[in-house]
Amino acid sequence: MAAEGHAPTASEYIVHHLQHWQVNWGLEPVTQKSIVDFNVINLDSVLYALVIGIIGCFVLWLAARKATSGVPGRFQAAVEMLVEMVDNQAKSNIHNATSRKFIAPLALTVFVWIFLLNAMDMLPVDLLPAIWAKLFEAGGHDPAHAYMRVVPTADLSTTLGLSTSVLLLCLFYGIKVKGLGGWSHELITAPFGSHPVLWPINLLMQIIEYIAKTVSHGMRLFGNMYAGELVFMLIALMGGAMAASFSGVMLPIGHIIAGTVWAIFHILVITLQAFIFMMLTLIYLGQAHEGH
Repeated sequence: MAAEGHAPTASEYIVHHLQHWQVNWGLEPVTQKSIVDFNVINLDSVLYALVIGIIGCFVLWLAARKATSGVPGRFQAAVEMLVEMVDNQAKSNIHNATSRKFIAPLALTVFVWIFLLNAMDMLPVDLLPAIWAKLFEAGGHDPAHAYMRVVPTADLSTTLGLSTSVLLLCLFYGIKVKGLGGWSHELITAPFGSHPVLWPINLLMQIIEYIAKTVSHGMRLFGNMYAGELVFMLIALMGGAMAASFSGVMLPIGHIIAGTVWAIFHILVITLQAFIFMMLTLIYLGQAHEGH
């Protein structure tokens, strides 16, 4: 993490914590770190997303398994409220009852999964990376190069992967509902009209619309979670800087206060971002069922 002989600077600390555990397609460690490289996999994002997804499925399965027809307990009541909320939103955006049988559970899964992925940001910044560094050191490697990021939604490849999956579903339902001919006809006749001269312009506009919705869908979630992760790192470094001018004892107190205030606010952020991603998923899938 730091050059030999001194503790890491603030810049070195943040840069280290923003590096992924990367491997190439042959599952070999990547020595040169990069932000965008299609030849590598951010293995930490993949593993945490899978583990958290399994946990989310288990929680929902547990709620369904323990559901009773009598007076519900708190856990069942909370899950029922969540399911009802998602179902109401699905009915508002997806008017095809057959499609809702798949899309409503999908929206519930998206909300729960992304909420849990976002909630990883609430863990202490150095907790899991420090554990990983210890394991790395026990394996005979240099712990200073043990990279580990624990918030999958602060990884652009994760959020764009999710939004691309929504795009593929939009294409699927567009063709399923309108037929291949109807969908293709709409692709070249909307939004400006069916005159042959306008076909290339319409096609270009449709492609731009699909790309813009997909990119903005993923970037919105990534930007908010990346910023939140960065703020937690800054608080870890400078949370008590102002208090430190009064007394060295105040440094950890200031750090705790700043971290607590941001964490409480961040609870709203991680919930809101999960809800927004779910709502945009429903809106885009609803648009795929409708004609221009």
